[in-house]
Amino acid sequence: MNPITLSRWQFGLTTIYHWLFVPLTLGLGWFVAYMQTRYYQTRDENYKKMTKFWGKLYLINFAIGVVTGIVQEFQFGMNWSEYSRFVGDIFGAPLAIEALLAFFMESTFLGVWIFGEGKVPEKVHLAAIWLAAIGSNLSAVWILIANGWMQHPVGYAINEVTGRAEMTDFIAVIGNPKAWVFIWHTLADGLATASFLIIGVSAWHLIRKQYTEVFKPSFQMAALVGTIASVFVFLGGHTMGQYMYEAQPMKLAALEAIWETEQPASFSIITIGDLTGRQEVWSLHVPYVMSFLACNNFSCEVKGVDQLQTEYEAKYGPGNYIPLMVVTYWTFRIMMTIGFIMMAAAAWLLFAARRAGYENAKWFKFLPFWAIALPYFANVSGWVLTEMGRQPWIVFGLLKVQDAVSPNLTILDLWISLVGYTAVYGILAAVMFGLMKKYAVAGPDAAMHESVDVAPSLLGAQD
Repeated sequence: MNPITLSRWQFGLTTIYHWLFVPLTLGLGWFVAYMQTRYYQTRDENYKKMTKFWGKLYLINFAIGVVTGIVQEFQFGMNWSEYSRFVGDIFGAPLAIEALLAFFMESTFLGVWIFGEGKVPEKVHLAAIWLAAIGSNLSAVWILIANGWMQHPVGYAINEVTGRAEMTDFIAVIGNPKAWVFIWHTLADGLATASFLIIGVSAWHLIRKQYTEVFKPSFQMAALVGTIASVFVFLGGHTMGQYMYEAQPMKLAALEAIWETEQPASFSIITIGDLTGRQEVWSLHVPYVMSFLACNNFSCEVKGVDQLQTEYEAKYGPGNYIPLMVVTYWTFRIMMTIGFIMMAAAAWLLFAARRAGYENAKWFKFLPFWAIALPYFANVSGWVLTEMGRQPWIVFGLLKVQDAVSPNLTILDLWISLVGYTAVYGILAAVMFGLMKKYAVAGPDAAMHESVDVAPSLLGAQD
């Protein structure tokens, strides 16, 4: 273990853990805002119960997500100071906007929503949850713009004196097509993740014939949104693959285990390699499909890893430019397979929910666990694929990971922080799981009884 490897493990741990909360926050806020809007429109108490119940889960998830996100910010200075020095003029801009505009927006209006019920006009209270949901998604937009620049740098110039990347075109940075494909894919994923959480929790209560007046409409709403969102996630992923063909051909070849250039290119259903990872032992392919996925036609050429390695050595100098293919290959397949399952499952649930007694079907008892778990497996796989597929670059074509780590880190420093983060995050995970389970199982009555509108009086009593 060396400082580079340990720093990668540490950042990977914090990033994946943080990403467990982000998609749910992005999607669930829209559901809560819509439910509260329906309550104000209809004065139906069931919509108020839905707002309180799902709002409680939304707040728990949001709080843990904020804590884990702050740690990531510090790591840019602690573990990756050379990266921060090189790209700070560019990478810092969208992060600053995210913090000063989007995060303050979502946290401020979420505070108004939590503590303002009965204290501010109803329209202001309703606007607060919508603005909080918008702020959360704007926050993701700016972070994805920053990450999109790492994947496909645009609008910059290298200062010959300082050796740093400096922004020359802010519009090009925020209009980066790679970033906007990310944004489309991620925001849709947030809605899909929230939909399947609602489906899973609702199914748990419907199996027990509890609070059906709340969970049947929640289930049906989530099945509809989940179907639409899953389709948009798939379309975003397809578009991302085509953009990858143009901007990051090595990542595309690696996730398909294409060693030799193919024209037309087949799609690998499964490929088994030897221990070196460079020799195919057995595989099952579908002809022409990869060419279609990459170019929207069945005859285009897809460059292989070997050819790209030669091209990259000529362009960037000697080195190994091939990502860890066992990771890219299998994370892509996990993500893609779960994505297809989610599309089919959401469509089936939308159809099934129109029939009376659907909650009594034998297959229904499997929903609570799998509906909640599937999006998380897909989210983690997709994020690992995105970041690992870019290796060995931290900024594609400009800065390698090995050159981005802080120069004064020691192995002892990293082991202490890595073990510390793992322990703290383990405790947070247990707390998060316990709180989510507690309120999810307790049902809407508990959320009404422990409603957020009592918080101001409690604070006043303490004063």
